[in-house]
Amino acid sequence: MTILVTGATGRVGHHVVEQLVNRGAAVRVLTRDPAKARFPAGAEVVQGDMLDIAALRAAFAGVSALFLLNAVTGDEFTQAIITLNIARECGVRRVVYLSVLHADRFVNVPHFAVKAGAERMIEQMGFSATVLRPAYFMDNDHQIKDVITQHGVYPMPIGTKGIAMVDVRDIAEVAAIELIRRDQAQGDLPSGVINLVGPDTLTGPGVAALWSEVLGRPVTYGGDDPSGFEQNLAAFMPTWMAYEMRLMAERFVSDGLIPEAGDTGRLTALLGRPLHTYREFAAGVLSAG
Repeated sequence: MTILVTGATGRVGHHVVEQLVNRGAAVRVLTRDPAKARFPAGAEVVQGDMLDIAALRAAFAGVSALFLLNAVTGDEFTQAIITLNIARECGVRRVVYLSVLHADRFVNVPHFAVKAGAERMIEQMGFSATVLRPAYFMDNDHQIKDVITQHGVYPMPIGTKGIAMVDVRDIAEVAAIELIRRDQAQGDLPSGVINLVGPDTLTGPGVAALWSEVLGRPVTYGGDDPSGFEQNLAAFMPTWMAYEMRLMAERFVSDGLIPEAGDTGRLTALLGRPLHTYREFAAGVLSAG
């Protein structure tokens, strides 16, 4: 049977498609612009989005499992509601959903609240589902490479409580494993939740110190105040989204994103290898130029 992947052109989604294809799964990708999409040979690409009902119905034809990934948009919850309803309408019961760590706690942050609502929908609608709850993506820090390397400042206001940053490659591989496990099961498997975290719980000063070691010169932490962070984001994204990111940073500072006991061991056992570290990520950023 076929696995449908949404959000496949993003940082996580394209890795999920690659993992599935490499593991021999039949994969269908839903994308707005197939001409611009670049996917591995063997992935079927269909045009549409999660607000196009006719396209969604067509995309779900012959599908046995869904990877649901919603980008942070103003209509993210509507997209999730519609996609889950069309999935059920088309007889698709097996779902892997990309949520976020502490979605149920950081309810003042819009995209956390959206994901908490989608998790409730998945449960109440009776899907056989794995909910993946990743922490902060290491890969977010690609966007601030120049600030770190050229100005010697780690500017992300992540605080000192601790953030269990995770590599998107680890997220994607766990997603592929769970999709195939559910897709190939003889019957519906019990639903479950997997926290996706990295091997280290990092702080702002700790990440700055790590970059200092990798670069061989001092890097300082920019501090916990999110005002400058919001202002910088507002220069290239909608102001509502920049404010939402500020709210998220405030919760990082006040609460952190701390793994639960056993999370890293569970992931290491599932993957059969160590988790990628932030030090490896930083070294990769530098080697890529």
